[in-house]
Amino acid sequence: MPASTRASGEAPLRAVAERRRAGRPSSAVLDKAGITAAALKLIEKNGYDGLTMAALARSLNVAPSALYNHVTSKDDVLLLVEDHLAALVDVSSFGREPWEEAVRQWAWSYRDVFAQHTPLIPVIAVLPVTDAPQTLAMYETVSAGFRNAGFPPEQIIPAIVALESFIFGSAYDVTAPADIFDPGDMASRTPSFTGAVESLARLGHDKPADVAFTLGLDALISGFGALRS
Repeated sequence: MPASTRASGEAPLRAVAERRRAGRPSSAVLDKAGITAAALKLIEKNGYDGLTMAALARSLNVAPSALYNHVTSKDDVLLLVEDHLAALVDVSSFGREPWEEAVRQWAWSYRDVFAQHTPLIPVIAVLPVTDAPQTLAMYETVSAGFRNAGFPPEQIIPAIVALESFIFGSAYDVTAPADIFDPGDMASRTPSFTGAVESLARLGHDKPADVAFTLGLDALISGFGALRS
């Protein structure tokens, strides 16, 4: 075959190969970290219902079947997301700071992480922690902190759950509109409530959600302190 003929035949083949490489990433670039990041973006954009295996595959530019080499179901994807967020929560104060301060720093970090991912709260709050190493590591550190502070073992998990319930609700509060408590035309009919709203406003707090979180968290920490031996 003449050289000119070979060259003209090889060029289209090279072009096809380049298109395949560009359009379909190899399995080496698809990993759990990439799947987690893509899932977070989908949920934040479209909500929980927007996360499907088909949509996730499209966002990663792979065939749906390629995902199943790494995860077996949507629940597995959500578990990856849960574990990713748990790893962002700061638990470093346990074992280093007094129990009250450690709980306070953990709770603030926990709230701030989930305030950025509120669409995930209804899902992750009831998702089992089985096979979620970062989530389990967080709970282990917090549980050990409670145990070392003198809490009865049977009270540790209820105390953590109670704190989480408050933390998740407070994460939503961070994203609430500034006028959420404006009574509007009903102000004259709700004088106690309206007066309380106005009193808070006069203090000039630019982050009322932080004021509420501080008050509630201090109350919980004080109340749980009575359980310590």
